[in-house]
Parts: sequence; C-alpha cells; structure tokens
Amino acid sequence: MFTSNLVKMNRQSITFTDPNDKWLKSMVASKEYSSKSELVNDLIRQARKQQIQIDWINSKLAEAEESGFTELSKSEILEESKKRMNV
Repeated sequence: MFTSNLVKMNRQSITFTDPNDKWLKSMVASKEYSSKSELVNDLIRQARKQQIQIDWINSKLAEAEESGFTELSKSEILEESKKRMNV
C-alpha cells in the first residue's frame, strides 16, 4: 500500500516590515534556506519548541511553589536536579 509522506501546507499571505523582509531575503540569498516560507516555518518550529520548554519550566516552578520550603543547600538541590534529569 502506498502512503504519502507529504505534509499538508496551507497558503497564507503575510506582510513583513522592510527590515524583516530584507533579512528574510538575505537568508534565502545566502542559501541557508531555499525560500522565505521554509525560513518562516523553521522559525515557527523553533518558537513552538521554545514554548514547550517554557511551559515545562513554568509547571516545575508552580510545583516547587506548591511544595513549600526546603532545608536542602544549593549544592544539594543542584545534585538532586541532576539526578532527576538523568532518569
């Protein structure tokens, strides 16, 4: 059975400020990206990943605030954090 790996693309019309448009064009001209669309999609992917990380950090901060105070030293907290990250 044939399955397609094509991603559905939605066409959008967006407007850029002159400095942003010049930057986008320079990135395409440098051959780092094949088109402005590819670059904008990459920037959006990066922003989405960054938002996931921010959300994770915020959830950990909320957990920490709810758990109260600790008697651990900074070095003990750091060591415990490292242990949890390796799990």
